[in-house]
Parts: sequence; structure tokens; C-alpha cells
Amino acid sequence: MKDGKTILAIIPARGGSKGIPEKNIRVMCGKPLIAWTIEQANASRYIDTVFVSTDSAKIANIAKQSGAVIPFMRPVELAQDDSPTSDAVVHAIHQFSNEGKQFDYIVLLEPTSPLRKPEDIDNAIELILDTPDADCLVSLGEVHMEHPMIVKRIQENGFITPYIPDTQKIHQRQQADQAFFPYGLVYISTVPAFLKNRSFYSERTVSYLIERWQNYEIDDEVDFFIIEQLANLKWR
Repeated sequence: MKDGKTILAIIPARGGSKGIPEKNIRVMCGKPLIAWTIEQANASRYIDTVFVSTDSAKIANIAKQSGAVIPFMRPVELAQDDSPTSDAVVHAIHQFSNEGKQFDYIVLLEPTSPLRKPEDIDNAIELILDTPDADCLVSLGEVHMEHPMIVKRIQENGFITPYIPDTQKIHQRQQADQAFFPYGLVYISTVPAFLKNRSFYSERTVSYLIERWQNYEIDDEVDFFIIEQLANLKWR
């Protein structure tokens, strides 16, 4: 709790990963991947409840051992390849409400983005609570080599064109303006705003900027290797 506001952390972790089977519980730097995010959430001074939303009994057991609470499971129909995370968040809010537990804010923490500094979660919570007009927050990392002014499209005839046709021509990355990509370190929303928008993006979403070395998410084996090396470098 902070400033009288109750805060629920939701860690989404469905069991049907295709790119890396069971990636949420794959061992990274000596412990299951999801354990890093659970421990980071439990270290927060402000989060009241750390909940893992999963359809997998195996993930649930490991999550509980790592310090999360799982009073209910995510329905299988909300854990398909094309299931939006927003549906799992809404399900969690309603289920806790049915159990008589109301929260003012939700903090979504992707287990596939574990490269958080110890202060990141609480700094993000302080930022949104100290910004009266904001109802959402998203962690952003500055785009470097894959800037939209540089990205290309390959046409059916094999020729290359700009991905965004009207993009200004530049010759060096340094000529591009700043662009940012949302990484899963931390998303925050008031509960009413999320139930209304079913998204962390609204007209009043504030940014939480992260460092270059944190700009990674685990989608495949290359990502896993890079993040594990960075974790070894930063945490050991």
C-alpha cells in the first residue's frame, strides 16, 4: 500500500509457450525464470499481493514456492496463443473482487522481462501516484538500431522499400529522432481505468524510462541467452 492505495501485482504466466517450451519456469541463473519476477515484486514496499495468473499446475506450484499467491487458476480459454493478456487481468480483478478483495491499482510484471533494477517497481509506483492526472504507466526503452525510420519492408517482387513510406530519409542512426518501445518490466493502471480501457494505454499514460541493457524480452533462445548473460553481469 502507498498513500492509502492498495496495489495488486499480476504476473501472467500461461503454460503453452511455443517459442521456448515451459520458458516461464526454465532455470535462469540458478532459479526458475518466473521466480526472479516474483521475488522482485515481493521486495516492493508498496505491493500488497503478488499474484501469478496461470493455467498450469506446474507453474502454479513453482510460483507458490517462490512466494506468490494463487487462490484461483486462469481458465484455459484465457490461456490460448491468441488470448490477450488484458483478459487475464480483467479475470483476476473480478475474481479477487468476488473474494471481497478490492484494489486501487494493478501492476503487471512480465516474467519474460526480468532485468529490473531493485528500485524499478517502487519508482514506477511512486511516479504514477505522484502524477495526479495519470491513470496508467508503461515502461519504455529507447529504440536504437531498429528505429522505425530505418526499418524496411520487402515487397513481393523482392525490392526493398521503407516500412513507413513517408519516412524522412536519413543516412545514419544518429540522425533519427527518439523513439521508444514498451518493454514488460512494469505496467501500471488504476483498476477503474483498466476495466474501462482493457489496456495500459489511455490518454493519460505516463512513461517510465528504462536503461539500454534492460531492453530485452524473452521470446526465443537468443533472447534467453542474452538476458541470462546480462543477468549474470548485473546480479552477480
